[in-house]
Amino acid sequence: MAKQNTKKVLIALDFEEQSLIALAQGLNLSRLIPAEITLLHVIEDGGILGKHLSTGQYETIRKDVDARLKEQVKLIETKYKDLKVSTLVARGRVYEKIAEVAEMLDVEFIVMGCHATAKGLKRRFIGSNALHVVRASNCPVLTIKGKHHRAGCKNIVLPLDLTKETREKVVRAIEFARLYEAAVRVVSVIFTKDEFIVNRMTRQLSQVKSYLEKAGIECSAEIIKGIKGEESLAQCIVDYSSKVDGDLLLIMTQQEVDFTDYFIGSSAQEIILRADMPVLSIIPNSGKGRVAVSSKKRQA
Repeated sequence: MAKQNTKKVLIALDFEEQSLIALAQGLNLSRLIPAEITLLHVIEDGGILGKHLSTGQYETIRKDVDARLKEQVKLIETKYKDLKVSTLVARGRVYEKIAEVAEMLDVEFIVMGCHATAKGLKRRFIGSNALHVVRASNCPVLTIKGKHHRAGCKNIVLPLDLTKETREKVVRAIEFARLYEAAVRVVSVIFTKDEFIVNRMTRQLSQVKSYLEKAGIECSAEIIKGIKGEESLAQCIVDYSSKVDGDLLLIMTQQEVDFTDYFIGSSAQEIILRADMPVLSIIPNSGKGRVAVSSKKRQA
């Protein structure tokens, strides 16, 4: 009988380059937690081709997918003897099935690639689906864009605003900093000269930096003054992340609920699309995605 506390990670695959890059990052995360892995491929049940697949055509595609998934499992198990990997093939709308399977398996994280071009997202398996999954999922989603990433993580970028979720963001950052043995780079972007807001943000960053240092986490804190109308909040954060050589951008997504004038849904979407580094999207007050760390790291 499987242990009830066994952690699980769901990795979405379409076998294209970006999803294979995401697979590598998902493997790294799963080994650190540690967690069992499920590789999921969704056969799109939509569009011109998907709607007209006969039973025989679907079975042919499924067999091919099964074979390719098993090939990936073999490669993983050859390289990582400590990982337990299983596979699933589903049929339907990609983002709906990913969220559905994640709920069914009670996973800690979903990991998937994210394609984007200058003109926006490609309408493919992992394209607009990445944003849909982030929006629909009840667990944290790690989206991977860009081609080159470190196997580990040295710098976690933590954007902060003046919303009530700040404490939860910091707690999550500590969890991942301990997991990866990484530094946390805290950043806030302001588009106002209002002295009250500037002072309030300055005090908050000072408190957060002190809190992280007391937790034994290497950190830095910086306020960026944006120019309204010239640069978006998301672009400021992405540029800062590149400047500090960030490996992971940790954001909270409010899923278009409880709007404020600060860091909310639309900015989170832009960050996911623009960042060439992994972005971990976490729903506020979600119980999932809390990673266990050793007592040694906890006392650091």
